[in-house]
Amino acid sequence: MAGSIKDSKHGSVQQKMPCLYQTVVIEEESSKRSWQPYRVVASENIRQAALDSNISSATGSEKFDGTCVYVHEFHEKPWLWARHDSKPNKAADKRFKKFQASHRSWMLHGKPEAEPTFKWNIDKDFKEIPKDWIPAEGVRVLNGRAQPDDNGHIPGWVPIDPTLRTHLWHLSVVDLEKGLCITLQSKDDHFEITFKWLSDFLGQTLELIGTNVNANPYGLGSKEKPIHVLVPHGAIGFSIPPPQDYSTLKEWFVNDPEGQVEGVVWLCTNGNMFKVHRHHLDLKWPIEKLCFNNTRVLISTKFEDEDYEKPLFTLLKGLNGYVVDSVQNI
Repeated sequence: MAGSIKDSKHGSVQQKMPCLYQTVVIEEESSKRSWQPYRVVASENIRQAALDSNISSATGSEKFDGTCVYVHEFHEKPWLWARHDSKPNKAADKRFKKFQASHRSWMLHGKPEAEPTFKWNIDKDFKEIPKDWIPAEGVRVLNGRAQPDDNGHIPGWVPIDPTLRTHLWHLSVVDLEKGLCITLQSKDDHFEITFKWLSDFLGQTLELIGTNVNANPYGLGSKEKPIHVLVPHGAIGFSIPPPQDYSTLKEWFVNDPEGQVEGVVWLCTNGNMFKVHRHHLDLKWPIEKLCFNNTRVLISTKFEDEDYEKPLFTLLKGLNGYVVDSVQNI
């Protein structure tokens, strides 16, 4: 563990990050998505955009397997926002999938003719978006309308709603009235779980991980006592091989104790970000022995306000000062 990205505001994850390496499509069932009839894997060639961003001087941090959240004002106070992509309706999705298959075939067969194209009708092709939805930063806008990305989605956010069960676990890590959140961050040679002001993270993105998120690859909590935390993007840094060396990087993922992670995100000095997921390298995820689970955790939850209504806040307040050898043992 080698600290964190110092200015994580510039590491705000608003949209899908490109793979560090140029990717290729293989016509066989995805190990990541059982319904997907193809796999996307990394070649050994670094993407030109990464070279142009001086990837050799970029800072690497751990990529987490959770759900992305955003801290942004709502009703004139800091608020947690959940990821919500605007997606095409059934008819448009069917047309788009047909186009994607045609485009993949065109690429696999050496681009023998004119490249297949697709045109969206923003007014008719997309499902109704929730009230208060906002597009993610950097989304392309044409004639005042947010445009879909290469996956056919318009990345965006919705403020978490205390009345919605779909936001249950988002709500467990925040006290919106007090403006507090539960975070896990790197501190020298250990992690620290603390209560922080939401206002400290305005404009930033974080990863919600825990018991009921993405099948809980980190083993946090239990069904009876679920535990969730927010990890600021860029908060867990480490020493990794130079990204230009594909074989050494893959070897690091396979054999180095620090390489037992879902993936790596590189933040370049110009603000661009690139990632490598284990699946890009044809490696298994999830895995059993995680680097994340081999680090001591200090629970430091003494705060000005001593009364909390949220069960997780109350639980962690009672554990203030405890040190455990792994997040799994909280």
